[in-house]
Amino acid sequence: MSISGALALYFIIWWLTLFAILPLGVRSQHEDGEVTDGTEPGAPMLPRMGRKVVLTTLAAIPVFALAWVMIVYVEY
Repeated sequence: MSISGALALYFIIWWLTLFAILPLGVRSQHEDGEVTDGTEPGAPMLPRMGRKVVLTTLAAIPVFALAWVMIVYVEY
């Protein structure tokens, strides 16, 4: 597998993992009972995006490693 192929695969795995992790631990304004005027009640109170980016990166690394091993070493 080329470096560009590996980067593309990691990028796809990272985005898929991000979408799986995004809803974890999010509470809406409606659930907290503090809806700010002019905003959607379903908007998140504290999305903690930095934490989710780090968690996504840590979760995507072993998934990528497994995919890379399967592609490089497993013969059909």
